[in-house]
Amino acid sequence: MNKLVRDDGRTHIASKLMRESLVDRKVIARTHTDHEFEIMPNVVLVGIGGQSIFDRGKEALLPLVDELSGLRGKHKMMIGVGGGTRVRHTVSIALDLGVPTGGVAQLVGAMEEANAVFLNALLAKHRSIVMQREHFWELPLYIENGMLPIVISIPPYHFWEPPPEDGPLPAHGSDFGLFILAEVLGMSRVIFVKDEDGMYTRDPKKHADAKLVKRTTLEAMLAAMPEDLMLDRQLFSAWRNARHVKRVQIVNGLKRGELTRAMAGEDAGTIIEREEAAHV
Repeated sequence: MNKLVRDDGRTHIASKLMRESLVDRKVIARTHTDHEFEIMPNVVLVGIGGQSIFDRGKEALLPLVDELSGLRGKHKMMIGVGGGTRVRHTVSIALDLGVPTGGVAQLVGAMEEANAVFLNALLAKHRSIVMQREHFWELPLYIENGMLPIVISIPPYHFWEPPPEDGPLPAHGSDFGLFILAEVLGMSRVIFVKDEDGMYTRDPKKHADAKLVKRTTLEAMLAAMPEDLMLDRQLFSAWRNARHVKRVQIVNGLKRGELTRAMAGEDAGTIIEREEAAHV
């Protein structure tokens, strides 16, 4: 039974956090642990790009749906979806109306939910299911029963999206949201499905001399961040303090079999690893 302390007129449960401020740096340092419980360590999070895949229509999406259906029985995975061009349209209208940053983030999430429902209609016969916002406690149940959960990408900040450093746009985008979801649930791998062969030194759509990066580390990325990035910059900033995600991979969803190779652990697309994980 926990000991109760009442020596200052209040009742405390005796612990190392008693009478402490949870924002005190010394208190935070004392609570650090290398043994954090991993909820879903064997699940891979697959993020499907909104503009890069969904907006291209059935030519891009149907072959990917077929590939995902074949992977469901072989791997434990969860799918995250982006909102695509509808997000840009929605944000434009919201900014014209003066909607604050948190409200814009809420609207963006609603646009992604439309793509989640759409993808679920295509995958329903393969036991997919849309996870409602913040129903994280249901995910292990879905996975252990052989189902294929589909989630939205935008973090569930809703109206409490932190103010961005520049401009009114939410700083935390879809890529960042999926990364954080994977980290919180204890996943070690995130695979982003885009419309390029991986990450380049520059935007290949604008620069003919752009070079494909086959393999790199988080440390190398932070030391020399490319000007044009396929993923949210906040993802790499947050990754420095992450404990669970060891690998982020980017593959071309327009090329059949690339996602299958990545799920099997092969060197498809671009692989980014934390340096300490590269030797495991």
